[in-house]
Amino acid sequence: MTIIKLGYVAMSVHLQNCSPSQTMTYKQFSGIKDREAAIRKLERIAISNLENCLRLLKHNAAHDISFFRLSSKLIPLANHEELSDWKYMRPLKPALQELADYIKEHRMRVDFHPDHFVLLNALKPEILNVSIKTLSMHKALLKGMGIEPEHRCVLHVGGAYNDKEKALEQFVHNWGLIPAAIQQMVMLENDDTAFTLDDTLYLCEKLGIPLVFDYHHHLAHFENEDWMSNWERVTSTWKHARLPIKMHISSPRSAKDFRAHADYVDPVMFMDFLKNINGSVPEIHCMIEAKKKDDALFKLADYLRNEAGLEEVDQAAFKI
Repeated sequence: MTIIKLGYVAMSVHLQNCSPSQTMTYKQFSGIKDREAAIRKLERIAISNLENCLRLLKHNAAHDISFFRLSSKLIPLANHEELSDWKYMRPLKPALQELADYIKEHRMRVDFHPDHFVLLNALKPEILNVSIKTLSMHKALLKGMGIEPEHRCVLHVGGAYNDKEKALEQFVHNWGLIPAAIQQMVMLENDDTAFTLDDTLYLCEKLGIPLVFDYHHHLAHFENEDWMSNWERVTSTWKHARLPIKMHISSPRSAKDFRAHADYVDPVMFMDFLKNINGSVPEIHCMIEAKKKDDALFKLADYLRNEAGLEEVDQAAFKI
């Protein structure tokens, strides 16, 4: 038996005016003559983003959704080089505390997937430094929400730089330069263009990093199509983690545009995955990466509710 919990990414298509990713460009910021007034505006945007996060979490709780990916764009311009003196965490404390209380009360699992410019295998030290700084911001947000940062940030391996083997070894080299507190935050996922499941497993096993298996990415890009032969290796990367194993599920937009994410998840494709992993882990958290966000979760749950061999635990969790 395996418990399956469903989650979704960052935003709801059902809630109106609830974006957690409202922003301001540096051009807009610099267009405000009073710098302090511009900073206060940035802070108001960030607080609004956090308030919308709380609305999203309340929406999730009403539907028994206890697994959610937070937007990495909560604090606009947080790491901009021209705002290095901005102590952005101070004004966010009350809003973060509200989130902390709600997450704890409802026992939610939340995490981040920082943007593609976070490159831990960067060839240039300045890019690596910015990547570490960005992860430090995520760590501060997690701490502010009362969440232990361990294994809360999913990353891709990074750039292939026209030499995949060298890029993998660059990741290993750079890993030794990354503070231990940041290392502990990281999970790695296989991608759909450069680093396959086998490539990512190499790093995860060598460096002790949990692997987040992206099923759609694997179908789009693999060296060994039989992912089940590596499933035990995937689960073993989680043996020291305090959280259940997680994976990503999405479906191709079309046969021609296979790598792009569809609006919804193909339930037959998802059931094929579940049948293969049934009983291999006690619990698995499945992050839905679909364009229709929470609506994709609701639609998939409706299908699973009527699927033979599955038992409904609540509105967003099942047993197989």
